[in-house]
Amino acid sequence: MSLFDTEYTIENNFVKNSPSYLKAMFGTVDVMPLWIADTDFKVAPPITQALERIIERSVYAYEDITPKVTQAIADWNFRRHNLDLQPKSFIQVNGVLTAIAVLLRTLTKEGDGVMIQTPVYHQFYKAIKMANRTVVDNPLKIKNGHYAMDFENMEQQLIFGNTKIILLCNPHNPVGRVWKRDELQRLIDLANTYGVMIVSDEVHSEIVFSNSKFNSVLSFTSIQNHIAILGSPAKTFGMQSIANGYIYAANKKLFDEIYGFVTSMYLHQGGALSAYAILAAYTHGEDWVNQLVHYLEQTINWIQNFLNDELPRVKMIRPEGTYQIWLDFRALNLSETDLKQLVFNKAKLGLALGGSFGDDYKLFMRMNIASPLSKLKKAFQQLKTSIDGVN
Repeated sequence: MSLFDTEYTIENNFVKNSPSYLKAMFGTVDVMPLWIADTDFKVAPPITQALERIIERSVYAYEDITPKVTQAIADWNFRRHNLDLQPKSFIQVNGVLTAIAVLLRTLTKEGDGVMIQTPVYHQFYKAIKMANRTVVDNPLKIKNGHYAMDFENMEQQLIFGNTKIILLCNPHNPVGRVWKRDELQRLIDLANTYGVMIVSDEVHSEIVFSNSKFNSVLSFTSIQNHIAILGSPAKTFGMQSIANGYIYAANKKLFDEIYGFVTSMYLHQGGALSAYAILAAYTHGEDWVNQLVHYLEQTINWIQNFLNDELPRVKMIRPEGTYQIWLDFRALNLSETDLKQLVFNKAKLGLALGGSFGDDYKLFMRMNIASPLSKLKKAFQQLKTSIDGVN
């Protein structure tokens, strides 16, 4: 049996199970929660062991192992992605969304444009709007059977708009694209031509499947003025509630500006439990990650076959990375209201609403698949039974 096959029943206050969240989102609490991007798996044993060692001390004085953690992150990225990163160029914050919020406030002014590529992680919109910046939409397009960047639209908006930052998602949430080098090179060239900064959210960088390769913006030349957020182990190791995030800024001027803001708000002071967990993950968690990615890819194979054989009108462009799948329900010819009724009330599945990722995607939904396959098989069978009952 795989490490990831077991369904656990444990006492928890997980957000995904929260009755108030479920009621607000789905109108019912009687759903299988597959909407939030976290995992149902137990973390790699070295992480738990590290936490147990700290707990056993029963002493929680001020403690800082940040240099060890940033060195471990740099070593990990050298092994995995051949990135030569300097530990002193990392800035610790509470998480990826904190990092984005910080960067918007330090690198742009109110009213400046921030480009996103819809459909995209819904918190991007919220972070931009809460900072009183302007959302600039550069929608992805379907090309050769997969989502692709629309560079023509992008350049027109860079020429005539007020875009200061391109907020990149790589790998992309929710469509699962892992951007190729030629795509990223063209993006970087346009950003450099028009004096725009790229902020690259690379939190899913380790969840990449065979036949795809992750390329960080930091692996290119002429990237001194661009920034990556690639130091959070939250998604990779299932540590959403205990992991910090790390901004990487190679440019000394940018680093000083960002670090000054972060320290002025005391956002750089992470807890010892998080630090030791992160250190253990990056030092001893590689085998676990490799097994996780293999398990997720096998899960996607099963889902693809099930959709092809049993639910041919529910479409999925196969993801190249992340543990989200982006389901297209348009061929069912249902209204948005009827689709919600079908999925939430009849199939009893709590999937993320497509409209939150972009106004044009109200007949899409995102499903988190970081669960035992047995659970997902139940989910898809419930969906099939409900769809069959409509026709």
